[in-house]
Amino acid sequence: MIYAILPIGNNFGWGTCGKYLVKELSEFAEVKYITEQFGINAIGDEMEFHFLKSKLIGKIEADQISNGSIKRVNHPVLQAINNHSLIPCYGIKLKGSFKAGYTFFEENLLLPEYIQNGRDNYDIVITGSKWCEEVLRKHGLETVTTVMQGVDPRIFNPSFSDKEFFKDRFVVFSGGKFELRKGHDLAIKAYKALQDRHDDVMLVNSWYNMWPDSMNTMAASQYIKFEIESKDYVTTMNKVLRDNGIDLNRVITMLPRPNAMMPRIYKNTDVGLFPNRCEGGTNLVLMEYMACGKPVIASYNSGHKDILNSNNSKMIEDMKPMEIKRDARTVAVWDDPNLEETISHLEWAYQNKDELKLIGTQAGKDLGQHTWKKSAEHFFKIVTNTC
Repeated sequence: MIYAILPIGNNFGWGTCGKYLVKELSEFAEVKYITEQFGINAIGDEMEFHFLKSKLIGKIEADQISNGSIKRVNHPVLQAINNHSLIPCYGIKLKGSFKAGYTFFEENLLLPEYIQNGRDNYDIVITGSKWCEEVLRKHGLETVTTVMQGVDPRIFNPSFSDKEFFKDRFVVFSGGKFELRKGHDLAIKAYKALQDRHDDVMLVNSWYNMWPDSMNTMAASQYIKFEIESKDYVTTMNKVLRDNGIDLNRVITMLPRPNAMMPRIYKNTDVGLFPNRCEGGTNLVLMEYMACGKPVIASYNSGHKDILNSNNSKMIEDMKPMEIKRDARTVAVWDDPNLEETISHLEWAYQNKDELKLIGTQAGKDLGQHTWKKSAEHFFKIVTNTC
């Protein structure tokens, strides 16, 4: 038996990760799932909803764990970690026969108390990328390892990857929640250069961001004009694009949808553009896009390094340090990709469509090896001390 304290959802990374781990861990052990309340709309699929609901811990035991009357169980515990502070998710400090914390973060200048939180709360900290693992080791946490995220090969695969729509256009895809860290300002600027050179290019963006503070970080961009005048997402995004010279007649702005519905979007585009400045994980959108047999232009930094190579992607390698401050304190140093290299790679992709398809074919092969089942098996071996 494993107690799994994990987020849930269908259109953001942590939620997708949580639900897949519960599903796949159930193949190895009985799972007692502890998470926030959820309904069918949070899952997006009736069968998946009822399966996950069947794994929920009983209400009486859940209440006892929540109020602290149960502090320890005689089984392994896998618990999501809130952020770089290494505080247990949902404030639950449940001990077990073995306790593993699972984390993604992007602030790489950590305070000593964060590392102490890691020592106090877990037998081991599992990170979503080698980059995060290296950050923790550099700050003195030794009991740390990495388990990469996976993709669902039933949904994300190279089958029928040729475009159904816009066959006469070169379609650029950009995804991930709209914020400075994801580098969408660079994506806009690079696409603008391509748009001005070629009449047959289009942009499909899937940038929905439910966290206003995160979205507003784009105000710090040196590349684009960013002003919000509406609470309506599509209106806001179209204004940002229009203000920066993007022809809206050649743009499709996507509303949020379950990630299981994304392959059709991916497969109707020609290249994914991911000039991200930092990824604490391996970037689930990037992985799922590549798993569909589609080529990417992506920054070779942080968590992307666990996925990208010169055969399965066009890597942006020229970067400069970018300091990130909060309350006048530098909390992170990210890698800011070079705009000119990004534009150059995008132009190369436009001019070399046959070679681009070969890159996509290799991407599909490589990412087909990264499944949630393999991730869950790795987690199971760690928490049961059978590695």
